[in-house]
Amino acid sequence: MLSEFEGQVALVGGGTGALGRAVSASFLEAGATVIVTYRRESEFDTLKHAVGPGAARLSGYGVDVMNESGLTDAISDLVARHERLDVLVNAIGGYLAGAPLWETETSVLERMLSMNLHSGYRLARAVVPTMLKQGRGALVNVAATAAFNHMPSAGAYVASKAAAVAMIGSLAADLKGSGVRANSICPTIIDTEANRAAMPGADHSAWSKPEDIARVILFLCSSDARLIHGAAIPV
Repeated sequence: MLSEFEGQVALVGGGTGALGRAVSASFLEAGATVIVTYRRESEFDTLKHAVGPGAARLSGYGVDVMNESGLTDAISDLVARHERLDVLVNAIGGYLAGAPLWETETSVLERMLSMNLHSGYRLARAVVPTMLKQGRGALVNVAATAAFNHMPSAGAYVASKAAAVAMIGSLAADLKGSGVRANSICPTIIDTEANRAAMPGADHSAWSKPEDIARVILFLCSSDARLIHGAAIPV
């Protein structure tokens, strides 16, 4: 799939996070121009250093995707600069759990919905009009297997991921026949520094590696996956 995305423009929401870094690097390796959203300048600097020569095709916007006006301005600037937008990957997300539903604060639910549902909603809403004008595009939203496998003491997290999968499924129905595809990817626990610190006694070797998940995302955005639309792929 090397050079599959040469000349294409990919936007990675949360492209400097643990999974986002792997996704951004994979698209750069495949020849794409990559734009990321980020919250911390230091994380963007780390990504630029990590991708080496690929940094020449990497840029970013220090924008909170929850800020609708800021996100709209960023997307408008992106399209004006590159005159196209071929791929959107939303790698923004978070995990808060550990208490049964009746002991879970409402603020936890609001936080999970913001990170795991509203981020994808706002990004898709911002970029789909451009893709529709082009008559082409691919969106992948990162959800989780928790959307289907409902473990205990994680009601807010599970609800946010299930809602995200349902939202992308409905978006795919809206986009049918337009040339724009939308899919979800549903990883299990991802092998990140934060997850290792939170679960030091777990078998980390059994966890999904960010680079492996990135390859699946790359496939879903490629021409080889042109018939996959409205799917929720467990990884």
